[in-house]
Amino acid sequence: MSAASLPHPDSAAMADELEQVRARFDAIVSNTPGLVYQFVLHADGRVSFPYLSDGCQALLGLTAAELHEQPERFLELILSDDRKSYLDAMQASAAALWSWNWEGRIWVDAWKDVKWINLRCTPHALAGGAVRWDGIMTNISESKQEQLEVRHSRARLAELSAHAERVKEQERTRIAREIHDELGGNLTAIKMAVAMLAARLDEVGDFPALRERTDYVDALVDRTIDAVHRISLDLRPALLDLGLAAALEWQVKEFEKQTGIACTFNANQREIELDNDQATALFRIAQEALTNIAKHAGATRVSVKLARLRHHISLKIGDNGSGIRQADRAKPASFGLRGMAERARALGGTLALSHAAGGGTVVAIKIKRETERAALIAAAAGATIAGENISAVK
Repeated sequence: MSAASLPHPDSAAMADELEQVRARFDAIVSNTPGLVYQFVLHADGRVSFPYLSDGCQALLGLTAAELHEQPERFLELILSDDRKSYLDAMQASAAALWSWNWEGRIWVDAWKDVKWINLRCTPHALAGGAVRWDGIMTNISESKQEQLEVRHSRARLAELSAHAERVKEQERTRIAREIHDELGGNLTAIKMAVAMLAARLDEVGDFPALRERTDYVDALVDRTIDAVHRISLDLRPALLDLGLAAALEWQVKEFEKQTGIACTFNANQREIELDNDQATALFRIAQEALTNIAKHAGATRVSVKLARLRHHISLKIGDNGSGIRQADRAKPASFGLRGMAERARALGGTLALSHAAGGGTVVAIKIKRETERAALIAAAAGATIAGENISAVK
């Protein structure tokens, strides 16, 4: 053998080093969960998989050789409902050379099963207008199932919360009526009896001590009647039967009278069609917001605005107080906002907090109009408190 035909020492070393690198790569890939791959989108629209790891069959139900030979079969695996998002994500990544992160469902015919997969890959521009992605696909079916179970659990909790609120309001209404009808009627009868007794005393003679006692009882009955009336209104304002706008207007006047804080109410329509549950929930949210303002805000002005929009009912309660501090947001006992948010969720709506111009806070609630109760409960699982960048919770 001539000297020219012998392998160059440097070439042998490079071959050994390359083999070591390849061995390390294979070891890493073999221990990587999922499918490590290269995918190329050619300028003429063709696709190919230059590299597929041994995880191909376990993930996709196709061997690497089958997918090499017919790369279009991967798109066929994707469920028809998810193909558009897959292709859109691919085109966006190719156009901007951004990372491609997509998740969707595939049908694995080998096991007659649907899998959720996630692909994450990095694009590289090639000569001639092609793009190659290097990345990994993983099976995320288990985590997706957990997400689905959490979503169902939220829906059930939302339904339970809505039911509990409904039952509570029904019980409040029943107690308010019992107090008004039974106690109110009895107190009225007592007042009439005391008045008759006082008149009889005037007829039979001068009994100043008895007269003083009857006057005391009469005044006590009056105070009790006022208390019964106040308690009944707190349990269930009768004005809610006349509509949410009338009830809120009354509540605003009561708030101003009790706190001395200037409060205005505006409604773009006096008659807003809402079912009893919706009207009651919005009224309770307004009550809680006003209570928070009275306790914490240090405000001198408050505005309550009710509006019927094209697709939504909007309720906004704003103040010019000190605003919400970040430290208050994480308080474990801060149930005011949580209760308001739960009521909004039960309506399939959103509750958002924002800073008012010039200081203070605005609580904004939006609920959809003309939505069936069942749909509202189903939507409650995905409803959130909007405005996550608020600074705190009262």
